[in-house]
Amino acid sequence: MHIRLENFHMVASALAILSVALLARLANGLSESSSSSSSDHTTTVGRFPFLMPKVIPYKKELYLCTPVKVDDTKSYYIVGFEPNATMATAHHMLLYGCGAPGSQSAVWNCGEMAKSDDVKEETGSPCGAGSSSQIIYAWARDAPKLELQDGVGFKVGLDSPIKYIVLQVHYANIDKFKDGTTSDDSGIFLHYTLKQMNKRAGVLLLGTGGSIPPHQVEYMETVCNISENKTIHPFAYRTHTHSLGRVVSGYQIKIDQEGQNHWTRLGKRDPLTPQMFYPVESTAPIRKGDRLAARCTMESNRSTVTNIGATNNDEMCNFYLMYYVENDEPLQMKYCFSSGPPYFYWKNKDTELNNIPDYDASHL
Repeated sequence: MHIRLENFHMVASALAILSVALLARLANGLSESSSSSSSDHTTTVGRFPFLMPKVIPYKKELYLCTPVKVDDTKSYYIVGFEPNATMATAHHMLLYGCGAPGSQSAVWNCGEMAKSDDVKEETGSPCGAGSSSQIIYAWARDAPKLELQDGVGFKVGLDSPIKYIVLQVHYANIDKFKDGTTSDDSGIFLHYTLKQMNKRAGVLLLGTGGSIPPHQVEYMETVCNISENKTIHPFAYRTHTHSLGRVVSGYQIKIDQEGQNHWTRLGKRDPLTPQMFYPVESTAPIRKGDRLAARCTMESNRSTVTNIGATNNDEMCNFYLMYYVENDEPLQMKYCFSSGPPYFYWKNKDTELNNIPDYDASHL
């Protein structure tokens, strides 16, 4: 079935059929999938194809979402992500874990600024208003597949707040779809198991709002406090900007008894390289009282101001930190955002930051 997006309000009733079909496939996936063995040779891993249902994007910079309802009678642990996309088609893809989807349609327009001239077109956020929402995976720039380390998994279903998984695809360029017959099934093959994982994975997204002046280097920075009584173990990070990003860096900050900050780099990259999850530079545990910080060094040669926004002509500043907690639940805090420039900087007096690694944060 090809879904022409100018008419996707007509497929709202397909959600029930889609959800039932995908639910059945997810519940039976272990018996249908080939299995692989972990180091202890006892873990059977299923492979679930979570793909766009043959959509035909009809305008540039379109964000589309499609949901799957997770079988809530069992606990599943997602242990790997295998992209089915190229950067020639998809600018980026995100997987959201939701308590409820943002729409009852099989596919909907889910950009951050989602709106439509067609009042019949379904729009909405990836996750439903008031429901739990978290990012569990992100992909861009032809990043390869990601397999989590042994014993680590994202828990979904049963007593997890994640009852739906929503796939978001950003279509920056739609030239290949203009003939009206070429469709897209970009998405992600989820690797999962029923075996209980005691190391529960989570993702904390650090980012900013703000704007970048013309013909200028600008720092987009954020910092947040770890206030929950948990110990998190970082193991991977990912950076994301659009075309103006030069360096993205993230840090763990510990404060000694004299109030001095000790910055430990978690990761630093050129964000225009493949935007995959890379191993962190430090796996030191992060505990209550620590702080996390990120900086995107942006360089604009444009003659106009560039704002944070959803399109390729806008910018983004994101540092994703993937971690696990042992025999515990992940952080309730899923996002750490600042207002960004010209209002927020690490150097602001009210941040109470010192020993700021200015050079290290902005040079590869």
